[in-house]
Amino acid sequence: MEEKISKLVNWIKGEVEGAGLKGAIVGVSGGIDSAVVTYLIKKAFPDSSLGLVLPCKSSENDKVDALKVIEASGISHHEIDLTATHQTLFSEIESQLKKSGDWNKETAKLGDANTRARLRMTTLYAVANNYGYLVVGTDNAAEWHTGYFTKYGDGGVDLVPLVHFTKGEVREMAKVLGVPQDIITKPPSAGLWEGQTDENEMGTTYNMIDKYLKGDEVPNHDKQIIEKLHERSHHKRSLATAPPKY
Repeated sequence: MEEKISKLVNWIKGEVEGAGLKGAIVGVSGGIDSAVVTYLIKKAFPDSSLGLVLPCKSSENDKVDALKVIEASGISHHEIDLTATHQTLFSEIESQLKKSGDWNKETAKLGDANTRARLRMTTLYAVANNYGYLVVGTDNAAEWHTGYFTKYGDGGVDLVPLVHFTKGEVREMAKVLGVPQDIITKPPSAGLWEGQTDENEMGTTYNMIDKYLKGDEVPNHDKQIIEKLHERSHHKRSLATAPPKY
């Protein structure tokens, strides 16, 4: 794993320098994936890397954990609270759609959560532009395969260094990098709403997805869920679809 970390750090450096830019930025959520990326970009660019803490109707515990990662890694950071911005935007959307009678209360919860993810992406790019940095994403192999990310939200990034690593491998990497133990053992959650966890929302576990990706046998129930998630999320892993050239 030390060798893989070294190769990842060099790859990040090469991609940033190849783009003619100065460093790298990541949104630090308080979870293990963003923690690992925080440590990686700090290693790649000790003096030109940045972590952004972006609270947006989110748990205070997540902010505490994010700041813990920042302190432990030694990365420079900014905190930008997006709660009021999100409220202004989403309440206006709700107001206009209710006026036309088109407001869908059933899908509003997810729409609200995805809007928060896209606001964070917009903020990351605005700050990255200020510094001349690339935006580094945090999606691992399990999230990428199942489409468990917001299109043009946390999926809207320049680099995806963890995309070939299972959740278990990310945990192993975190231990080698020195990520705080309570971050490593924290239940994975996108922080979309109170009590939300990744595994409850997906209907299967990261352990099962990891096994599936490695080619190991998994129960048919989990296999069907994983394959359905993959199939319906193809559009998230590609650029906007274009017609044939007529």
